[in-house]
Amino acid sequence: MPANGRGTTESEKHPKMPIDFNQQIIEEFRANAGRVGGPFAGARLLLLTTTGARSGAPHTTPLGYLPDGGEQVLVIASAGGAPRHPDWFRNLTADPRVTVENGVFTYEARAVVLGGAERDQAFARAAEADPGWADYQAKTARVLPVVALRQVTGGPPNISAPSWGAALKLVHDGFRHEFALIRKEIAESGPGLGAQLRVNCLTLCQGLHFHHTGEDAGMFAVLGSRNPELAPTLDRLNREHERIAALMAELRDVLSAGDADPPRVLAEVERLTEEVESHLAYEEEQLIPILDATQP
Repeated sequence: MPANGRGTTESEKHPKMPIDFNQQIIEEFRANAGRVGGPFAGARLLLLTTTGARSGAPHTTPLGYLPDGGEQVLVIASAGGAPRHPDWFRNLTADPRVTVENGVFTYEARAVVLGGAERDQAFARAAEADPGWADYQAKTARVLPVVALRQVTGGPPNISAPSWGAALKLVHDGFRHEFALIRKEIAESGPGLGAQLRVNCLTLCQGLHFHHTGEDAGMFAVLGSRNPELAPTLDRLNREHERIAALMAELRDVLSAGDADPPRVLAEVERLTEEVESHLAYEEEQLIPILDATQP
């Protein structure tokens, strides 16, 4: 993914560049919970591990991705507009079972190459959000593939953290990062709200809803049963979940309007961000010490 935010790393764009470039990104990504610096700072980045079509060995590639609802993310096999598909794409067409790391979670996924109108609509959204994708397509005779990475069900994704409290902070920081990206995207958007930006907002709302629903039924219930003195804290957190849900409903209403303009959407996102930031800070202050104290 070059500095302009397009979804390829420089070693994909220039296949003769040293593989060490990708390896440096991979190591920085894993050491910093998905954050990298330099030209990729602040980008949506994941690590995709495929199985080599010839070698059978695992092959990990950093890629830019597009949110696409809570069940999948999209990646584009652009290779910087090169005449041939990148190796990672050839690998997943031979074996669609892949591993995805997004900085917070690691999960198994099935890669599905989109076709027909579904592919064209997804690519059009991407090109509207970043014209660089159209530039890459214009450089090559091949149709740039769009691939959906769909999480395989059968258990929650893995999270790499030294403690339960650290895991909670890592998840929260993932939401903070996405809110910051979306606010920046809206602020920099043109007079209309692009289709991909709408998807980004709706995907964030869906993810936050799932997280809060899981907390209510899982972590909060367990902590409440083991720590009766936490009742006032958990009651407040539950009430905050309800307020955040109401704000997300208002944001979805604004996004569904055909004439939704960026300033109005940004105002709703700012309201939601302020409420979420306050909620996350309070939850971390109150619950992380208890989570870490009860770590087996």
